[in-house]
Amino acid sequence: MKRNKMYCVLYPIIWIYMRLFHPWKAVGAENIPEGASLICGNHTSLGDPLYVVCAMGSKRQTHVMAKAEIMRWPVVGFLLKKAGIFGVNRGKSDMAAVKEAIRVLRAGERLLMFPEGTRVKEGEISEAHTGAALLATRTGTPLVPVYISPNKRRFRKTAVVFGQPYHPEFEGRKPSAGDYQRIADDLLNRVRTLEEQAG
Repeated sequence: MKRNKMYCVLYPIIWIYMRLFHPWKAVGAENIPEGASLICGNHTSLGDPLYVVCAMGSKRQTHVMAKAEIMRWPVVGFLLKKAGIFGVNRGKSDMAAVKEAIRVLRAGERLLMFPEGTRVKEGEISEAHTGAALLATRTGTPLVPVYISPNKRRFRKTAVVFGQPYHPEFEGRKPSAGDYQRIADDLLNRVRTLEEQAG
């Protein structure tokens, strides 16, 4: 994977800030495969991508699919784009974001996304969107479930648990709409079952 220079510049700044104020505890980081992988987690706070990226370490550079609004923030959006983060318009089919995600995965790089599509408060019921299922089956990329503890407190470690990578299964040459939803539901279930390892 080609090293992104802006990612290398921003990472230590983010790492220091997070280590001081929002420390993390990485569990199962050895499960993250080399090369392309689609890392998918639960989403309860705006800082979830930072927890995951820090827990993965500086050597595992990762693209992040973020909501499009963030990419329009002055300066911040520009820097994030340079670092390999790209936006997706939620609530509609964003083919530009899908094409960029496919490009990233086919280039052998990692992509972080949140199947629930938005932040979900603890106790709320959410459903998995099928975007990750589509990307994984279309590119042959393994899915890596990750659980980020929703109980975040400043100066206290937040658990980030990485599960085993796997390839979704489906019958036939091409997944059906039902297959996509089944894969998405299974993925979200795998994410939630990692909670018991969070401690």
